[in-house]
Amino acid sequence: MSSRSRNGRQYWVAVRAMVVLTVVLGIGYTAVVTGIGQLALPAQASGQLVSDADGQVVGSALIGQSFTDADGNALPQWFQSRPSAAGSGYDGTASSGSNLGPENADLIKAIGDRRAAVAKLEGVSESEVPADAVTASASGLDPQISPEYARLQVARVAEARDLPEAKVSALVESFIHGRDLGILGDPTVNVLELNLALASMAH
Repeated sequence: MSSRSRNGRQYWVAVRAMVVLTVVLGIGYTAVVTGIGQLALPAQASGQLVSDADGQVVGSALIGQSFTDADGNALPQWFQSRPSAAGSGYDGTASSGSNLGPENADLIKAIGDRRAAVAKLEGVSESEVPADAVTASASGLDPQISPEYARLQVARVAEARDLPEAKVSALVESFIHGRDLGILGDPTVNVLELNLALASMAH
């Protein structure tokens, strides 16, 4: 067999192997894993999309979003998320933190400015503002806030919506998710889910 024939045969073997592996691993494996995910955990596999009372998808339980006006000012009738350093804010295509060190002057100033703004918005002293109200998460996409930050906002939201403060407070408490497996992480409140429940709350 000539070297040309031998090389040609090896070439076609390589091509066939590439085609087979592409179909099996690139298409078949993906389809099987996706199918298992849809059967076992359909909500998670679909991105845990969240719908409003009219059935319209308004976001994902996995990605936070801002509740501000066009100028970036907090809307008083909504619970506010934590700051985000992902793009212009909660940009799923630009997930990131600020990458600034704890002694960076710009970060220190930003935290101080945020703390003052939150304290003014909520009508409390700056010492009462929790850390997650003034710092972005590592991903910039976290949809949750701490129960402490959610509770801090109760009075303002209740007043803006003309709702009994006790009723709004009870709603917050009902949306506190405990530690995973009882020991992992910290208790959290999903802001989008809380605000959707708030929107459907009657006076």
